[in-house]
Amino acid sequence: MSEDNYVPKNILLTGGAGFIGSHVAILLCKKYPQYNIIVYDRLDYCSCLENLSELQDLPNFKFIKGDIATADLVTYALLEEKIDTIMHFAAQTHVDNSFGNSFAFTQSNIYGTHVLLESAKNCPSIRRFVHVSTDEVYGEGEDFNTDPMSEEHVLEPTNPYAATKAGAEFLVKSYFRSFKVPCLITRGNNVYGPHQYPEKLIPKFTNQLMRGKQLTLHGDGTNTRNFLYVTDVANAFDTILHKGQPGHVYNIGGDNEISNIGVARALLKIFGLEDQEEKYLSFVPDRKFNDLRYTINSSKLQKLGWKEEMPWEEGLQTTVEWYKKYTSRYGNIEQALVAHPRMLDPGSVVPEGIATNVGK
Repeated sequence: MSEDNYVPKNILLTGGAGFIGSHVAILLCKKYPQYNIIVYDRLDYCSCLENLSELQDLPNFKFIKGDIATADLVTYALLEEKIDTIMHFAAQTHVDNSFGNSFAFTQSNIYGTHVLLESAKNCPSIRRFVHVSTDEVYGEGEDFNTDPMSEEHVLEPTNPYAATKAGAEFLVKSYFRSFKVPCLITRGNNVYGPHQYPEKLIPKFTNQLMRGKQLTLHGDGTNTRNFLYVTDVANAFDTILHKGQPGHVYNIGGDNEISNIGVARALLKIFGLEDQEEKYLSFVPDRKFNDLRYTINSSKLQKLGWKEEMPWEEGLQTTVEWYKKYTSRYGNIEQALVAHPRMLDPGSVVPEGIATNVGK
C-alpha cells in the first residue's frame, strides 16, 4: 500500500452475517490480521452465523447481535470497540419483498442508516463511513443502447427497495456535507455466489433444480442484469476502503450482462438438463414493475486498481457446487422458492447485545 492509502484499525461491519458482508468480513479478517473486525448483525431471515464460521478462532474477529436501528447499542459498540471505520452492509434488499412489505425497508434502509450516521457524527474516532448502495438507485436502462451510467447520473429509482436505498444515500451525503462525517458511497451490480439467501435468482433457481422443481421466470425472462461474483465484490470493497476518498461515489460493475432466461439455461446446462427446457421453464406473472436492465460505468473504481476476475461460467459452477453442499444451513427455504416470496421476519433467538467470537 502507498503512504496515501487509508489504514483502519477497528472496523464495524454491519450486516456481516449476510451475503456480501460475510465475504468482506472474511477477506479483511484473514488478509489484515492487524485490523479488528467487529460484525454487527441482527440475524434476520437472510443472514446466518454459519457464514462466519471460518472466523470463529481468529483473535481479530468479534460478533455483536444487534439492530442498526437501536441507537444506544450502536453508540455503545462504536465507543466500546474504539471504532474508526464503519462499513454499512445491513439492509433489506429483496425487491419482491419491497412490493409487499415496504415499511420494513424504510425502517431498515433509511431509519437504520440515519441512526448509524447520527451515532458516527457523535463519535470523534470515526475516520471512514462506507455506505453500501445499489445500481438500482439509477433506475431502468430503457433499452440496450443506453450508455452505462456514471456516478453523476440522476437517481430515478422505480421500486420501494431502490427508493429506500436512494433515500439513505441522500442522508449519507447530507451528513458528509453538514457534519463532515467522512462518508463514501458504493453502487453495485447484482452479486452472486456462496452465502446468498435462496430468494435471489441464482440460488433460487439452483435450489429449485436440486428439488426437481420448475424455474419460475418473471414475465418473459428477457430482463437482464450484470452479475458479479462475490469475491470480486469483496476485493472491490478492499480497494475502496483503502483507496477511496470521502465524498465520492464508486460504481462496482462487471461485464456479465445476462437475461434471466439466459441464467436459467446456463443452470440447466450445469445440471445436465439443457434438453428439457419445456419441462423446467415456467413463466409466471411479472413484478409490479421490473426494470429492463441496469448498466453502470466502473472506470472510476478501475482507476484505483480493481478489476473483475471471476469468469461467469466458473463462478456459476462454483456457486452451484456450494449450494449442493451447504443449502441446509438456511433451514426450511420452501417459502423462498415460490414465484413471488415474502420473507420479512427477523425471527432471531439470540438476545440483542451479545458479543462473541462465533462458536465459542
